[in-house]
Amino acid sequence: MHIKGLGYLIKEGFKNVWTNRIMSIASICVLISCLVMTGSAVLFSKNVQSVVDTIRSKNEATFYFDKNLSRPEAVLIYKNQISKMPNVEKVDFIRKDDALKSLKKITGDDIYDDLKHENNPLPDAVKVTFNKDIIENDSTAYSKMIKKILSIDGVDKVLDHKDFVERLISIDNIVRILSIVIVIALGVISLFIISNTIRATMFSRRFEISIMKSVGATNSFVRIPFIVEGMVIGLISAVLSAVGISFLYVGVMNIVSDILKIEYIPLENLIVVVSVFFVCAAMLIGALSGFISIRKYLKREGNEVLGW
Repeated sequence: MHIKGLGYLIKEGFKNVWTNRIMSIASICVLISCLVMTGSAVLFSKNVQSVVDTIRSKNEATFYFDKNLSRPEAVLIYKNQISKMPNVEKVDFIRKDDALKSLKKITGDDIYDDLKHENNPLPDAVKVTFNKDIIENDSTAYSKMIKKILSIDGVDKVLDHKDFVERLISIDNIVRILSIVIVIALGVISLFIISNTIRATMFSRRFEISIMKSVGATNSFVRIPFIVEGMVIGLISAVLSAVGISFLYVGVMNIVSDILKIEYIPLENLIVVVSVFFVCAAMLIGALSGFISIRKYLKREGNEVLGW
């Protein structure tokens, strides 16, 4: 096909979008919903995995002493037992007064004053850092060390983030399953609406299609403008989705990081990949819609296109 002729067909595809702009806007809105839902699930999953990897790489745990244990007794356990254990790299003693001050930074003055008034119910604790090489070479070493320290008289509880990691993974799995179901449903709806948008264009141009078919126009010549129409709808949806999810991601993650005190993956590390995915997926759906919509018309000749 001549380049000039191809340019004409592409121009017609853009014109079709404007001609049926109401239907095109409806198609764009549904496709944006589909893309934003998919992108949100991917970004959420990436951040969950990043948090899980960060927590697991710290190879440390915080152990709390019994509340009835005196400070000298807790220090004695810390120095004579925990610090001298094999595979223990570092031990930091955390006085309950310091723990209360750290809590103040997270919860604010009101809760801090209430706890202080109650003579500080928090226990003394130690933060234990294990030998990283041992933990990496033996997957069970971390759990064994946790159990060993918990078996010491006077050590009451442990905070090792294991439960937190497991809950994050469970939430991630649920979000993935729900997202897949919703995205499939929205994808089918997008395909249906874009197909109907293109069918409306074909109906308004049925006389033109009839004439083109009568004078020997090839299927490709008739088909291209409608495929281009679907791809343009997809491209517009992808661009708007990328812009929308950028603002949504930064806003939501800033709130989450303030509450949970975690670092999220910077937008610039993800937006290029997400945008490319949006463009490819949306234009593919648009092109497929155009291809499906025009197919039955290409099997007709002359008066059949007009419905005579």
